[in-house]
Amino acid sequence: MVDVGGKDETHRIARARGRIVMKKATLQMITSGGAKKGDVLGIARIAAIQGAKRTPDLIPLAHPLSLTRISVEFSTDAASKAVTCVAQAETRGRTGVEMEALTAVAAGLLTIYDMCKAVDRGMRIEDVCLLEKQGGKSGHWKRQAE
Repeated sequence: MVDVGGKDETHRIARARGRIVMKKATLQMITSGGAKKGDVLGIARIAAIQGAKRTPDLIPLAHPLSLTRISVEFSTDAASKAVTCVAQAETRGRTGVEMEALTAVAAGLLTIYDMCKAVDRGMRIEDVCLLEKQGGKSGHWKRQAE
């Protein structure tokens, strides 16, 4: 692990996003609450929060952080047949929370896949990326439109 002992403690925020694309019927099942395993987006939200909290257990050189906040939002888009997940992680510490935000998104989207795979094995997780980070020596970074 990188030594962060000499860094100043600052308020750090990171926001990440990703999406899962599926069949129209799968998205309708999710939005109507008809999945056999239960509330897909509710359970995926809990999984995303757990993922953020367990990041150092999953990413070998990630520092254990005391998260002060993690928010997870899902939105559906019928036109693109997709669910988008946006997660924001926050802490007051010596290292950033980018990995926690990214892990939250990945865990949330993987949970959607797991809960719906019986009806749609062709779902595709894509575009998982960091949107923005604030705090620390490097300051504020924001993804530019591609």
